[in-house]
Amino acid sequence: MLEIKNPIYKDCNDILNMVSNGSLSPLDALSLLKEMEIKKNELKRNKEEKVKEVLNELDSLVGLTAVKQLVKELHAFVEIQKRRKKEDLIAEPLVLHMIFKGSPGTGKTTVARLIGKMFKEMEILQKGHLVEVERADLVGEYIGHTAQKTREQIKKAIGGILFIDEAYSLARGGEKDFGKEAIDTLVKAMEDYKDNLIVILAGYKDEMDWFLRTNPGLRSRFPIQIEFPDYTLEELIQIAILMAEKRQYKFTPEAIEKLKYILLDSKKSIYFDKLGNARLVRNLLEKAIRKQALRLINQKKISKEDLILIKPEDILPLEDY
Repeated sequence: MLEIKNPIYKDCNDILNMVSNGSLSPLDALSLLKEMEIKKNELKRNKEEKVKEVLNELDSLVGLTAVKQLVKELHAFVEIQKRRKKEDLIAEPLVLHMIFKGSPGTGKTTVARLIGKMFKEMEILQKGHLVEVERADLVGEYIGHTAQKTREQIKKAIGGILFIDEAYSLARGGEKDFGKEAIDTLVKAMEDYKDNLIVILAGYKDEMDWFLRTNPGLRSRFPIQIEFPDYTLEELIQIAILMAEKRQYKFTPEAIEKLKYILLDSKKSIYFDKLGNARLVRNLLEKAIRKQALRLINQKKISKEDLILIKPEDILPLEDY
């Protein structure tokens, strides 16, 4: 069977034209068409497998049950609309701009990255990459500067997702603030690049609700709203264990108990949402790894188990962070 290596064979029409002008025999044309169909089906299967891998990665995240369900609904909705379009049925418009509400460290950025990967494999986005920005990346210091800065970030994000953290800060300065110019530039870009750009606005729930109330026109442009709840104590411990395992460390049972005590104490703090859920766990682990190293460095004999185990004395109380 002939292989499609020559870029001249772009599609079926090219092959048929070559048969018509005598530069390709009908038998060779049939072989090429069969090969094209096989490659097309292989590509489709590969993309479906990659989408499954993304959804499996999503499922592997700790907690986030409602978030996972909504992302799966998005996947199903987009896939069915594509199939309806293929059958010449009326398809719902794909307005996929989103608002993520939740405290820092609750998985918003991680989920946004997975959504980008998923939509790339579903051929909704060309690249599926994530560009993370905040107010300082968008808002300038004089008239016209903000639009320029915002357009630069939009340009980087075309083909993927523009993720704006603490998006509510764009509206905090009132009507005369340059943040409004950033919002206006953003809204225009969402229309100009509606087929190859997704914008996600993220931030604390209460602040994002306020942001939408002060900018009522935005609500209809961001029809998908996802809430990321704070992790429970059990989920934070599970996250800590998984983070440690990925680095080939392991908490002793006594270390787990101390970690529970520290996390439980931190959840009572009025600053817990700012400490950052999974980010706090990561900070605790990284500090514990350094403390473990300091504990072991002058030890005469260091076994493999010594190098793996994190003990209670390696975990510092919250006030030391």
